[in-house]
Amino acid sequence: MDLGLKGKVALVAASSAGIGRAVAEALAAEGMELVMCARREGPLEDAGRELEKYGVRIVAVPVDLTEPEGVREVVATAFDVFGRVDVLVTNTGGPPAGPFEAHTPEDWEEAVRQNLFSVLNLVREVLPGMRERGWGRIINVTSIAVKQPSDNLILSNAVRAAVTGFARTLATETATDGITVNNVMPGFTRTGRLTELAEKRGAIKGVEPEEIWAAWHEEIPMGRVGEPRELASLVAFLASEQASYITAQSIAVDGGWIKSLL
Repeated sequence: MDLGLKGKVALVAASSAGIGRAVAEALAAEGMELVMCARREGPLEDAGRELEKYGVRIVAVPVDLTEPEGVREVVATAFDVFGRVDVLVTNTGGPPAGPFEAHTPEDWEEAVRQNLFSVLNLVREVLPGMRERGWGRIINVTSIAVKQPSDNLILSNAVRAAVTGFARTLATETATDGITVNNVMPGFTRTGRLTELAEKRGAIKGVEPEEIWAAWHEEIPMGRVGEPRELASLVAFLASEQASYITAQSIAVDGGWIKSLL
């Protein structure tokens, strides 16, 4: 299937590794020009070089998206090099695990800056151009915790839910402008973040991380965790011409883990 993305421009946040890296590759494979960003310059540049095999132009911008200046820098670079951003994929690392009492007010402020304000600021910068051109895709990587909150992840449960409310409202506001706004909700996915959570949960329970992985596999109807490329394929479709009538949705890629009907 031709997704109609060749020559369009995507900005993919946190794209040096994990889900963001997989999304960048899926879009590059469709012929999209890329603006990649992440905090760590070395891994980001390595990821960008690896994706040059698809024959597309790639710009890697090391920035901290929790700072408005970082957001403005990466979007300004996109406009300077490509003149526009057609597809925005917001994505950030998850906030620390732990119960409510374990988190300070500063922890909450950091989680809001990282997982909510970064999204708001990115959208604020790219939305006017999308409206002017009458075409755009905004895709937010959130979490299955939005529909079925995860124990010990109160920061993520709260802040990603805020992103979902923002996206749902924005989708209505932009529906007649040729812009779609959707969320993808990764389930347990084989990333560095999941490895970290396994180690922390193992330490809390006094067991080896392997036992935590095994418990997750038992919870998931498919009997395994997901791979980043499996979520990235959904993002590529939502970015496509074929997905032009899909908006205001939150779609899980979780192997059947969520138990709700809707």
